Amino acid sequence: GSRDAERARTTAEELGVDGGRNEEVVGDADLVVLAVKSNATLQTATELAGAIGTTPVLSVASDLRFSDEGVLPGRHQGSLAEEVARIVRAPVASGLQSFAAANLSGGDPGDALICGGDDRAKELALELAGRLADRAIDVGPLENSRALEGMTSVILNVNKRYKAHAGVRLTGLP
Repeated sequence: GSRDAERARTTAEELGVDGGRNEEVVGDADLVVLAVKSNATLQTATELAGAIGTTPVLSVASDLRFSDEGVLPGRHQGSLAEEVARIVRAPVASGLQSFAAANLSGGDPGDALICGGDDRAKELALELAGRLADRAIDVGPLENSRALEGMTSVILNVNKRYKAHAGVRLTGLP
């Protein structure tokens, strides 16, 4: 989906799937992945809330502030995912914030961390994440999205400092 129908169709054609305007495609989805820039997340959730209905949502954005000192978490309380959950009627999961796009295409994405308060939303998000990552790991309730979103700023600072594409891998798990 996209706000621009032609762009959605072009991208969908490249991927071999159906595409259209966001409002048209979210109703047919098993899981709506809200993957927009952080500053558009809440507006997009508001615009699509009616079309989403009760379809589970995966929020992947992180609220960030860019400063001379580096990248900082943008929120002092709560998370974007928790705010999305207040906007839509659907259950919301959060995750994939620790992924670097280069790592997905490079074959070493690390672990996908997923949290949420609704079992079905979390199950669908974990299933999707399992297709992308070495492991998809349930990291608890939606409130843990605060930590996941905050981790994004840590990873971005590491990547900038070390000119890397770092991700997260939890140790000690089977």
